[in-house]
Parts: sequence; structure tokens; C-alpha cells
Amino acid sequence: MDLNTLFPNGIAHYLVGGLLIGLGVSLLYALTGLVGGMSTVYSAVWSFFSKLPFFHQDSLVRSRQWRLVFALGLILGAAIWLRLSGSEPVITQIPWWQLAIGGFIAGFGARFGNGCTSGHGICGMASLNLISVLAVIVFLVVAIITAQLFASLGIGV
Repeated sequence: MDLNTLFPNGIAHYLVGGLLIGLGVSLLYALTGLVGGMSTVYSAVWSFFSKLPFFHQDSLVRSRQWRLVFALGLILGAAIWLRLSGSEPVITQIPWWQLAIGGFIAGFGARFGNGCTSGHGICGMASLNLISVLAVIVFLVVAIITAQLFASLGIGV
């Protein structure tokens, strides 16, 4: 199987995106000493709305403003990229309820794993954190098994 089969739209946008993400989290860390993982952004933003004690940990409440700006920057960056590239937005055919269940499972996994794929995969591995390396291996193995299982059952195809 060649790259054109795996990536019919090419790989340039993946490379550019990866470089920009790496540059962004590197600058965040180099300039502020802060680590930009999205599961903590999610928890910190919930501290605005939830009364649960978990969301009112001092570290979440103190960091929620910059984390909210970080998340908005990701959304704005994607919107700018879409606009400049001239591409059409990708619309999924997956029903909302399947997306909601997947989001819940991913969110639970991120909390259970003490971080998400972006936190462990980008920031943790870049800092040579062994736990993050192991977490990313587990993420990939479970994702590959799940995708193969669902494909064999004809789900989501």
C-alpha cells in the first residue's frame, strides 16, 4: 500500500499542522513554563460552571483564564486555516448520539489516564516522560483494536 492510497489528499497539511502544534506548545512552555494539554483545559473551563469540588481545585481555578484563551486559539487557528486553505469544512455522517458517547468515553479516559492524547502525546513525550510514552502506546493499541473491531462489525463504515 502506497502513501497515495493511505492519504489521498496528501500529507502536507498533516505535516504543517503537526509543526504548528509543536511550535505552539513549545512556545507556551518556553515563554511561560505552562503545559498545554486539552483535558486540563476541559476541566478548568468546567470550573466556571460546575459546583463539584473536583473542578474547584486550586490549580484548575488559577489556570482557567489562560486555558480558555488557549482553547479559543485552537478553534480560531482551525477557522483561519480552513479559510486560508479554501477547503470546504468536513461534515461527519456519524449520528450525534454516537459522537456524544464517544466524547464521554474519551473524556472519561482522559481523566482516568491523568491526561489526554495531546497532553501525553505532544507535551509529555516531548519532555521524555516515561508515563506519557506508555500512555501513548496504550492509546494507539486500544485505538487500533477498536477501529479494527468496529470495521469488522461494519459499524461506522
